Amino acid sequence: ANSVQNVQEALIEGALLTVLVVFLFLNSWRSTVITGLALPVSVLAAFVAVLAFGFTLNTMSLLGLSLAIGILIDDAIVVRENIVRHVEMGKDHHTAAREGTDEIGLAVAATTFSIVCVFVPIAFMGGLAEQWFAPFALTIACSVLVSLFVSFSLDPMLSAYWPDPHREEHEKWFITRWLDRFNRWFDRKANGYRKVIGWALDHQLAMILIAVGTFIGALVVPGKGIYAFFAVMVVVAAAVVVLSTVRFPRGLAGGTMKAVVGALSLVLMFVAIGVAPAGGKLGFEFFPADDQSEFLVDVDTPPGASLEYTRLKTEEVAALARREPEVRYTYTTIGGRGGSVDEGQVYVRLTPKADRDRDQKAIANEVRIAAKRIGGATAALGTGNFGGTKQIMIQLQGPDIAVLNRLAEQIEAEVRQVPGAVDVGLSTKGQKPELSVELNRGLGGSLGITAGQVAQALRPAFAGVDAGDWVDPNGETRDVYVRFSPEARQRTGDLERVPLVMAGPQGPVTMPLGQVATIRRELGPAQINHLDRERVINVEANTQDRPLSEVVADITTRIEKVQIPSGYVMSFGGETEDQNEVFGRILFALGVAVMLMYLILVVQFGSFLDPLAILLSLPLSLIGVVLGLKIAGSTLNLMSMIGIIMLMGIVAKNAILLIDFAKWSKESGMSTRDALIEAGAIRLRPILMTTFALIAGMLPVALGRGEGAQFRAPMGIAIIGGVLTSTLLTLLVIPTVWELLDGLREAVLGRFRRTPSAGHGGGHGGLEEVRAIPVEPRLVGREPAHQGD
Repeated sequence: ANSVQNVQEALIEGALLTVLVVFLFLNSWRSTVITGLALPVSVLAAFVAVLAFGFTLNTMSLLGLSLAIGILIDDAIVVRENIVRHVEMGKDHHTAAREGTDEIGLAVAATTFSIVCVFVPIAFMGGLAEQWFAPFALTIACSVLVSLFVSFSLDPMLSAYWPDPHREEHEKWFITRWLDRFNRWFDRKANGYRKVIGWALDHQLAMILIAVGTFIGALVVPGKGIYAFFAVMVVVAAAVVVLSTVRFPRGLAGGTMKAVVGALSLVLMFVAIGVAPAGGKLGFEFFPADDQSEFLVDVDTPPGASLEYTRLKTEEVAALARREPEVRYTYTTIGGRGGSVDEGQVYVRLTPKADRDRDQKAIANEVRIAAKRIGGATAALGTGNFGGTKQIMIQLQGPDIAVLNRLAEQIEAEVRQVPGAVDVGLSTKGQKPELSVELNRGLGGSLGITAGQVAQALRPAFAGVDAGDWVDPNGETRDVYVRFSPEARQRTGDLERVPLVMAGPQGPVTMPLGQVATIRRELGPAQINHLDRERVINVEANTQDRPLSEVVADITTRIEKVQIPSGYVMSFGGETEDQNEVFGRILFALGVAVMLMYLILVVQFGSFLDPLAILLSLPLSLIGVVLGLKIAGSTLNLMSMIGIIMLMGIVAKNAILLIDFAKWSKESGMSTRDALIEAGAIRLRPILMTTFALIAGMLPVALGRGEGAQFRAPMGIAIIGGVLTSTLLTLLVIPTVWELLDGLREAVLGRFRRTPSAGHGGGHGGLEEVRAIPVEPRLVGREPAHQGD
């Protein structure tokens, strides 16, 4: 309940911060209301989608809405900003609303459909991943589609019929005057951004190296560590300084020298990765650490222990937990999942997160350390995963239980040597004393005695027989069962005298069990498990103070020295198996989503090359993700993967806005360079508005306040980090790449157009003839677009 309430609070806080960003940039409460209406309408419509798909308003569906807050208002921001820009050009409000929406419509539709095509495959991944992601993904997809409809209908209508009144400077509020100064300052910076784009277009190779270097750096942080990332960035910085300061000769010689610098830089990047010390890795785990003000302690007593003994040891663990000042109360239960009485569990409830200084993890570790001092029992922290399994599970399968026990003990010894591996144990829970009854089948067969008869004869000794009812002095009727005393059940001599009933010549006769069976005391496995119809023993462990991926990697290295005989199989299960399955499905779904996004952009731009420049913005966000998670002390986990999923649909938006306006400007007669510079200056405001609005909507999630909020925080951190870096890099790298692709297209098309002209008396080719016509400059940019890439 607290977790759901915290998500609702994050939803409201994110909406308020997003609207505040809109007011800051548009400096109009009417524009803010027109734009902000997309939020309640889209959220309310999303509730209909939740009902239609059979979901409930749970943590994941509400989390989808809280993360979508920054996205839902994006379309409205871009449309309203473009309408305001047309009004400032001197058009009346009706014309500005119509032409502004028409100009930006296709780009807004492309960004929305790109987001939808990312989340729809995610919702149908199958398996455990679909159970997690379906409510989240479909809620976002439906709400984003509604926001697109609102942006194309309600926003233009209100912009046309509810215009901002014109006021003199002395009639404006002081806030309005202050925001006017802010917007004039922003416009000056936007004009200055023209010079930045011009510099980037003049140093194309430097921009490409920055893009490649940041992508490689993002990959090495999880694999090698933060030091390797800094080494790569040093190489990139040196290459950019050389390319931007050294005057290379023009022509082929200069191009060759720049190519050598680029190739040498790439080689040095990999050399730097190799020589950089390993350290500061970004770890992987399935679930992020969370503080829910509660945890479980699993208590195991020796196999065969009595119920009373298990109760005493479990109460000792509970008493140790209650010594911690942050513990409110404990609740103890006895009995394992299989009905065994040698297992217990202690539920520990803590005071609210806001009322204590230590987090849940530190308190649980204190309890774990204190519980080690208890003799005759072992205590392990419950991970809270499905089925009660531990985080790490190494499965050993094979036919012979003795060989499995030997292998399991060897691997258990190796796992105990790995730093960060705690609560190490075996699923067999050791061996327990048992009575073995072996029937002499030859003698028993001649007497007509079967194993079933022996079992039925022993049943009254252990399970007891119903001897009737008894009315106690208080008048209560109680069932009476009679069985052997505990001492008699342990003595083989008493059990050997249990009578067996068999058929005799004169009728039924009895004989002692000991005459046809041998009874002896032995040690046997306390628990026998099967997997795929084969016996299996699990070596289980939890992690402490290290990411799951690092602990598993060290375990894998150590257990490679254990010789596995033929016919026996070792594999990883538990949280490691779940993590591999879910992450694998996510990556596959992302691949499908990127292909769908590419097809949508091909339809939008009528080109097979232009979408490649836009899709380049996707990997540019990864460096922000890994750096943000590393700085925040988090890991790549299920929640941060959700953030990466959202980024794939979000970060392409900036590139779409840039390229769409550049193509429109080029069709109006501008050169490629001028079109890109103009697009950057004009589209800078909506790009930064949507970026800051998204960050504002993510802040409540990323801060991780409240119980259960730490579980969601990696998602907000990944989105904020990825959006920041992708925005900064997109504004420089994407124009450079698009200019390169456009130049490549012009060169290829020019070569194909000149080829037929050789047989026509050496006249000008078709492209040159079109460029000689001064009265139709729009054909310059449209001709390549019509002929394809």
